[in-house]
Amino acid sequence: MEAPEDVSVREQLFHDRVRETIICVLLFICLYIVSYLVITHYKRNAEFTIDNSEDATVNKIALWLCTFTLSVSVGAVLLLPLSILSNEVLLSFPQSYYMQWLNGSLIHGLWNIVFLFSNLSLVFLLPFAYFFTESEGFAGSKKGVMARLYETAVVLFLLTLLVLGMVWVASAILDDNMARQSLYDLWEYYLPYLYSCISLFGVLLLLLCTPLGLSRMFSVTGRLLVKPRLLEDLDETMSCAEFEEASLSRNLTSGTSLWINVNAEVLRNRFLNIQARRIALEIRKRASPWQRNLGYPLAMLLLLAVTVVCVLIVCYHVVELLFDDTAMPRGMEDPLLGAASFSMFGSLGAAVQVILILYLMISSVVGFYSSPLFTGLRPRAQDTTLTQIIGNCVSLLVLSSALPVFSRTLGITRFDLLGDFGRFNWLGNFHIVFLYNILFAGLTSACLINTLTWTVQRELIRAFGLHKLPSTVSRSTIPLRLLLANGLSKIQ
Repeated sequence: MEAPEDVSVREQLFHDRVRETIICVLLFICLYIVSYLVITHYKRNAEFTIDNSEDATVNKIALWLCTFTLSVSVGAVLLLPLSILSNEVLLSFPQSYYMQWLNGSLIHGLWNIVFLFSNLSLVFLLPFAYFFTESEGFAGSKKGVMARLYETAVVLFLLTLLVLGMVWVASAILDDNMARQSLYDLWEYYLPYLYSCISLFGVLLLLLCTPLGLSRMFSVTGRLLVKPRLLEDLDETMSCAEFEEASLSRNLTSGTSLWINVNAEVLRNRFLNIQARRIALEIRKRASPWQRNLGYPLAMLLLLAVTVVCVLIVCYHVVELLFDDTAMPRGMEDPLLGAASFSMFGSLGAAVQVILILYLMISSVVGFYSSPLFTGLRPRAQDTTLTQIIGNCVSLLVLSSALPVFSRTLGITRFDLLGDFGRFNWLGNFHIVFLYNILFAGLTSACLINTLTWTVQRELIRAFGLHKLPSTVSRSTIPLRLLLANGLSKIQ
């Protein structure tokens, strides 16, 4: 007969596992709902309201898989922030009865679940969604959803064999012992090695996109906020925009182009641009002085401060790598939450780490969509095809799943990687980690200096030289009669 102590321990373990499962399920449901709302905001409704019920069913299944993948991506982004905040909460309330559910076992389980679902989505679900939407069934077979399912399964199986074979050949070239072991133990050696290669690609992609995104954040924020009137006659600028908008409107309605010798499509695009500029100028004119003169400078200074802090932390981490072995990214098996803060500045430093991690993720997404190679994937509201949605989900999953490794490699946080995230082969290579930090600091500094100098030059040119006309309007494009009318009105 078992001792009562053993029974109580088993009951406690059972209750802990049930509680962790419920928390994980509720968290995933919330992320799934948010992801579904985001995707439905961008998807093209025509692909889901077609008369062919077979295509509509296939598209809905692919949409569910994309939603699942996007929710996993959001979960991967939140891994480090939730872990850091959980540690600080347990430090602040060590004896609280209501915080006992927040423990290392729960955090470790979340890391393992995200790692598992990331592999599942990237290797199977998203390729399945793409091939499922493109399939038509084998020749001679009966048409229907099942025929398309069979074709997708066969194509996905062949693709899996091809990818596994290529990775096995690569592992055999790099390490012969690793290749032999991977044949005998697929789950223990082969799949972690495959995901290690994918993670390395994601970290390299973050290295290219994040510095570009950090520099682009200034222009993106500038478009969202109202800029100050730096030596600018806003009334005159609006008058020029209204004159040209009226002229283009008359040319479009009359069907002829008497004053501008261009085709109707160019006229229409120019009219839309001028109209958007005129609306933006009206918004600027209606803005309050506090919003116009204080909001924009404060936002720019805040972005500059956060970016400079990121660069300084990486530079400090470069020096730390030379003298301290614990600065290298590594994995830990049992997170001791509530024992000590992961920042030398306590809770304030932990909050700054969370802000920096989220800021780097947002910047990487902005840089990714600003890159000339990936501008075609940029989603548009109510006008994004299902194939583009799948491509966006793949890209976001690669970026987000590499974010914990990226943040720990740069020294943004000292929270070591949990689960299989810390088993990547290249994390223990000093030369790779050191060179990665040097490249990130150099690229970010170069992009930041180039952006600031060009922005200052552009503002000075606009303020002192070309403030008479909008930046997108030249005097040669304005009809002569409008210029004469504008001059006569000023003389009068």
